[in-house]
Amino acid sequence: MSWCFAPSALSRFDTDTPEMLVLYVLGTAGRALRRRLSRATLGSTRTSRKDRALPKPVLEFFFDCSSPWTYLAFSRIEALAERAGAVIDWRPVLVGGIFNAVNDTVYEQRANPNPVKARYYVKDIQDWARYCGIVIGQPPVFPVRAVDAMRAAIVASDEGKLPAFARATFRTYWSELKDISQPDVLAAICAEVGLDWNMVSRRIKEEDVKKRLRDNTEEVIARGGFGSPTMFVGKTDMYFGNDRLPLVEAALKALVK
Repeated sequence: MSWCFAPSALSRFDTDTPEMLVLYVLGTAGRALRRRLSRATLGSTRTSRKDRALPKPVLEFFFDCSSPWTYLAFSRIEALAERAGAVIDWRPVLVGGIFNAVNDTVYEQRANPNPVKARYYVKDIQDWARYCGIVIGQPPVFPVRAVDAMRAAIVASDEGKLPAFARATFRTYWSELKDISQPDVLAAICAEVGLDWNMVSRRIKEEDVKKRLRDNTEEVIARGGFGSPTMFVGKTDMYFGNDRLPLVEAALKALVK
């Protein structure tokens, strides 16, 4: 038995599957089934394209490596973003600049701590450190001049190494208790994460790098921030502090539902 098709019909087969060719040959019943299958295939294609086109939510993370509570948050923020399907916008700042502008009572509290609260503070931070799987000690230099370290974080961002640099800087200061204001300490951190210290030490003196760190600090103040870490979901939804991470994760997941 042989089959003959008009050229117009054959051209339709060129772009269809073999299964559709069989259904076409079967006649009217096949054509009805073919239409249903085509609609289902088209709908599936549209859904997958929509899924691929959805942008990931952005989590802005304003941070300073001289803050122990920020170290706690940093140790978990990447895993949180992965679970929530989000991307992190790393924003180095100078927390001292934030305190000077909008939260100067911090200095009075450090100078004259409440002894009852101070005892609990020591326990609380160690409880959190164990929970996060990191070590937080008492650096002999505190507060530390972190401006060069945070300018170096800007340079590390340009080189695609910011998370590694920040992680090493947090650990060096809070776990190894080294003074991150010292050039030799920063040089060792850079070597650990694959950054050229000669390049970094030159760039942290450049006005562009200084300005970007200053701009980040002024921006978080203008947006209502008063310390580190400060996080934003969807540009306007602000969260402050290590203990707010569950709320941050919930907010990010709500954006992708």
